[in-house]
Amino acid sequence: MRFQLPLILILSLSSLLVYGQKESYNNNKFKQLDEELPNPNSYRTGSGAPGHKYWQQKADYVIEASLDETKNQLHGEETITYFNNSPSPIKYLWVQLDQNMRATNSNTYKISQNKIKETASPKDFARIDGYPDYDGGHKIQEVTDQNGQPLPYTINQTMMRIDLPQVLKSNENIVFNIKWYYNINDRKLMGGRGGYETFADGNTLYTITQWFPRMAVYDDVNGWQNKQFLGNGEFALTFGDYDVKFTAPADHIVGATGVLQDSSILSEEIRERLEQAKYSEKPIEIVTKKEVIKKEKKKGKVKGTTTWHYKAENVRDFALGSSRKFIWDAMGVEMGDKIVMAMSYYPKEAYELYSRYSTEAVAHTLDVYSRMTFDYPYPVAISVEANNGMEYPMICFNYGRVDKEGHYTKRTKYGMLSVIIHEVGHNYFPMIVNSDERQWTWMDEGLNSFLQFVAEQEWEENYPSMEGFPRTVVDYMKGNPDNISPIMTNSESIHQFGWNAYSKPSVALNILRETVMGRELFDYAFKTYANRWMFKHPTPADFFRTMEDASGVDLDWFWRGWFYTIEPCDISIKNVVYDQLNTKNPEIESARLKAERDQKTPDITTIHNQEEGLTTRLEKKPELKDFYNSYDEYDYTTEDVERYKKYDASLNENDKAWIKENKHIYQVDFENVGGLVMPIIIEFTYQDGSKEKRYIPAEIWKNGDQVVSKVFILDQEVSSFTLDPNKETADIDYSNNYYPRHEDVNRFKLYKSKKH
Repeated sequence: MRFQLPLILILSLSSLLVYGQKESYNNNKFKQLDEELPNPNSYRTGSGAPGHKYWQQKADYVIEASLDETKNQLHGEETITYFNNSPSPIKYLWVQLDQNMRATNSNTYKISQNKIKETASPKDFARIDGYPDYDGGHKIQEVTDQNGQPLPYTINQTMMRIDLPQVLKSNENIVFNIKWYYNINDRKLMGGRGGYETFADGNTLYTITQWFPRMAVYDDVNGWQNKQFLGNGEFALTFGDYDVKFTAPADHIVGATGVLQDSSILSEEIRERLEQAKYSEKPIEIVTKKEVIKKEKKKGKVKGTTTWHYKAENVRDFALGSSRKFIWDAMGVEMGDKIVMAMSYYPKEAYELYSRYSTEAVAHTLDVYSRMTFDYPYPVAISVEANNGMEYPMICFNYGRVDKEGHYTKRTKYGMLSVIIHEVGHNYFPMIVNSDERQWTWMDEGLNSFLQFVAEQEWEENYPSMEGFPRTVVDYMKGNPDNISPIMTNSESIHQFGWNAYSKPSVALNILRETVMGRELFDYAFKTYANRWMFKHPTPADFFRTMEDASGVDLDWFWRGWFYTIEPCDISIKNVVYDQLNTKNPEIESARLKAERDQKTPDITTIHNQEEGLTTRLEKKPELKDFYNSYDEYDYTTEDVERYKKYDASLNENDKAWIKENKHIYQVDFENVGGLVMPIIIEFTYQDGSKEKRYIPAEIWKNGDQVVSKVFILDQEVSSFTLDPNKETADIDYSNNYYPRHEDVNRFKLYKSKKH
């Protein structure tokens, strides 16, 4: 049955509904982030620091592995000791099997989107089809307890669950073993973070990464972090100690995470060079180009194997590079009270670039990043040229090849320097400040890209950085909003991954440092965050809260705008009103008004404000005058003079002094067109050509984020106003940043105008 409500009741309900909607949602851009951030607790405090009950797990590894160069296979056995430091009992363990991303049944291939192209190669179809001829993935042969008894396990794509025979209680540990092998992928064909590359001379260079079953993170935020590895979101890993023995062909050089335990496998000459490099101010070749070329020619003739024994303490992962093609150089870097060995391994195809720049770039990165965060705590930092870019504790893989004549372009040189700085910098974020890359890519890539920018600019003046400058993200931020994600988006769901995870966060932090907070406050807070969370597992909330806690600056508006929305910055000078003090001296005011009229400037209506003593001058269309009428509206009379004398006698000395200063008063109306609130940076260009710039904090928008007005009392008359003259805020439209308006001519238009 339908029934009709009385009209008055309908209206009352409607009013309540509308009122309720208005009250239930606060869309003020300075609204605090309390609703978005998790509640503080005994594990993570409201200040952003670890709580008094903070805990994290530990996993120690003893690994023995061997490389089969003829089959491009790796075989391994590992013993993991897992420590349950949590307050909760654990019934099962989750282990990451990252190589399964390349298995024939991988979801990575199934969910990738493809379209038919006009032209395609067999390689393109192989990629679409998931490389069906390649038998990828971890081949788990057995999982046993410390007594060799089988443990039940279940493999779900890139994750493996191991069921425990009994609950692992708090403060207990368990020891178990895994035996496996996998077919190493052809990185040149398939791409990837690790793999092998066979050169034209028949020799192979291996980058061995994500190569062993690794413990997933179990923490107070998520419990088990067992999100599948699909390719974009990288890794969340547990800290521990590593004892690794890696067997490779006898003529290979193996560079790895950690410190070589048995130097007797090296020749006496190599050991002497290493000792010399420790105290050298320039890199010294440990294995020379000449020696490598000789080894390359003997490929396959050197029999046997060598086992390289490395140990690493308190690291979250382990990686290595192995090849007979490796030239090896090194130098010592003073870091606090110890010496860190900066090293590079590279094939002769990169010699002219890497021998000149790589190890020094490693040393430079350690210096800059350590100043901004903490002293580099590990004993070595390694750059390996492998024609890609990826990072692991103490070792990273980069690119930078030269042509057959040993020549390289400026673009190749700076690209190589940037990738080395970036990948070495990842030692700090996330290898030490251990954020969850699989969940929040920006927490490692964005923070690291910001510090990369700082290091690049300190490498040399006018370094051509590709990220960091606000202008670099303007085109991205004014793009189609349907194809843009907030920075706070899960790693696997991001539109335009590079812009979102690398570029925009690095620009945001640079603006925060240079324009919003200032270097002193920012650097102190950033360093506090790094030191609070080194060797721990921070979340976005820990970063946001620490930056505010250590600086005394409320930044919720900044995090909300830059990290939780996709709104761009576009602030416009909407209008300017000019007021000038009316001296009420008829002689002065008459002469001034006549002079303005005679200068052919727009006619002015003068409105005398008797109480404030101001004359508001507004533009208007000129009026027609009778040619025969000699009356001048700007002439003054004796009565005007008498009135002024009385007025002048009523003024005190301060009033008279202020009148003599002849101030120029402007009301400037600013409009927030883009939606992102930002500081207002306004530059005045005075009539004499001089300039003055003023910074107005973003809080000017706190009581209204559409239009705000600001009065400026100036000593000189302004000829023009410019917003954000140094382009510090990533403003997407500079055409409305000028008053009076003028066209912002681009290079193409300028070229055309000169040509014609």
